[in-house]
Amino acid sequence: MKRKKQQKGFTLLEILAVAAIVALMAVFVVPNVFKKLGKAKANIARASMGILERGIEDFRYDCGRLPTQDEGLNALLEAPADLEEKWSGPYCKRSQLEDPWGNPFEYVAEGMINLGNYDLICFGADGVEGGEGDNVDIYND
Repeated sequence: MKRKKQQKGFTLLEILAVAAIVALMAVFVVPNVFKKLGKAKANIARASMGILERGIEDFRYDCGRLPTQDEGLNALLEAPADLEEKWSGPYCKRSQLEDPWGNPFEYVAEGMINLGNYDLICFGADGVEGGEGDNVDIYND
């Protein structure tokens, strides 16, 4: 007596069921992952601002003043002409002058948010003032 060979493989119904499960996972999981990625970049921006604040405070301690608006954050990398003897930098790395989206942090010597002090601003993912979500502006405290 001869036996029929049993074929191994998946039926069309089994393949469609797996495809449906994968599609449902993509619909519900992927948006949450991207939402967390945006929050992570905002947290990295805040941490980077903390590093810059430390550099600015070290600059102030060594030089007796804050960087001027014209000098900006570049004063943390290169000594201003009038402070070459007091300056003990660099106070940060060049790469730390950019936010996680690759945009430069904005330095405002006469702070509008931190009155009587300076402001550091990250304009979010879009790199322009204003916005919501990933594009929200982040200021130093």
